[in-house]
Amino acid sequence: MTSVPEDAQPAGGSGESRVPPGGAPSATATQLSLDELRAEAMQWGRRPRAFGTWYVTEHMVRAMRAYGWTIIVGALGQPILYLLGLAVGLAALIDAPITQNGVEVSYLVFVAPALLMTAAISVASEEFSYPVMAGFKWRRYFFGFSATGLSPGQIAGGVVAGASARIIVVVVAYYLFLWLFQAVPDPATGWLTIPIGLLAGLAFGIPYMAYAASITDDKGQVALVQRFIFMPMFLFSGTFYPLATLPLWLQWVGWVSPLWHATELGRVATYGLPVDPFAIVIHVGYLLLLSIGGYAIGRRIFQRRLGA
Repeated sequence: MTSVPEDAQPAGGSGESRVPPGGAPSATATQLSLDELRAEAMQWGRRPRAFGTWYVTEHMVRAMRAYGWTIIVGALGQPILYLLGLAVGLAALIDAPITQNGVEVSYLVFVAPALLMTAAISVASEEFSYPVMAGFKWRRYFFGFSATGLSPGQIAGGVVAGASARIIVVVVAYYLFLWLFQAVPDPATGWLTIPIGLLAGLAFGIPYMAYAASITDDKGQVALVQRFIFMPMFLFSGTFYPLATLPLWLQWVGWVSPLWHATELGRVATYGLPVDPFAIVIHVGYLLLLSIGGYAIGRRIFQRRLGA
């Protein structure tokens, strides 16, 4: 019988084994090496999870450089064209002030908050649609994120944060132009249109993200959303005239629209539209409900599609 060399014996009962010269590793040694590899993998896997949302945010923001000029031109050109068209064109034809809740303001002051909210929602419709579909279907980078140890919730959160960065840029630029065109009678509270605009964009965009994440076959769904959801919302949410002037059978479009709720809050901030305090709670609560509820649904869809 062949004797076992001394250097292959367990050392001091520590549970470690050394490999005999020219021989195969023992079972204990193999198990230890696997445990060490697992521990090291877990250690490295936890590192991106700590700031996983911000890694995805960084990617989404960097990807915007591909259409950076579009963002800049849109953020600057859109408010200039709209405000010139309204202040120099349409407002010149409308001599009578707009009366809402007993307050009379010029037409430009009336529509200004609605235009800012519309710009925020328009940006959200861009950032939460095709980029999300690309992450799952065309470029499939969400699967790459998931393979690095990022959770689906972090990936969804990073998409939201990246889109929020662009929305903030747009609403800040829009507010500055509103101020230059003297469409903000009360700048002390008018700046609140910036966070309200962000909330409006998220209230529309996050549920849109959940829907875009559920699309597995592109059949023009995004175009249908633009034509049959965004456009009616823009036209029938009290954007260009008080919602109460519409027939009752059309007013429901504004009631369910995040644009109308955000616009009403913007008018309270810019020129002090008198509303019941409970109505403000309803407006804010509805926008938060859409944002939080949409994220909860979107996160589940991300988990299902990423197999986590």
